[in-house]
Amino acid sequence: MGKLTTHVLDTARGQPAAGMKIELLKEGALLRMITTNADGRGDGPLLEGDAVVEGSYELRFHVADYFRFQGVDSPFLDVVPVCFRMEAGGSYHVPLVCSPWAYSTYRGS
Repeated sequence: MGKLTTHVLDTARGQPAAGMKIELLKEGALLRMITTNADGRGDGPLLEGDAVVEGSYELRFHVADYFRFQGVDSPFLDVVPVCFRMEAGGSYHVPLVCSPWAYSTYRGS
């Protein structure tokens, strides 16, 4: 059974990024919007089962809003887009590791 999950780690503070807004889009259309929990994750998969279909997707991580809430006055990054493709039924974990000035992502397990 396929699924899409994500999580965010705040490397500036050395902890999960709780309270970050994330949007999921498929080919430009908004599918879901979540706010990360205390563990820097959503409360469940963004997509699962039959909802995991082939196509181009984008996760938009609202990094600037998160860091402003943490007291960083002028973050360098605003919204971090991560564009990727998924195959029907596949399992994908797309995390973001970020600070106010840099980010990295990868396909996790």
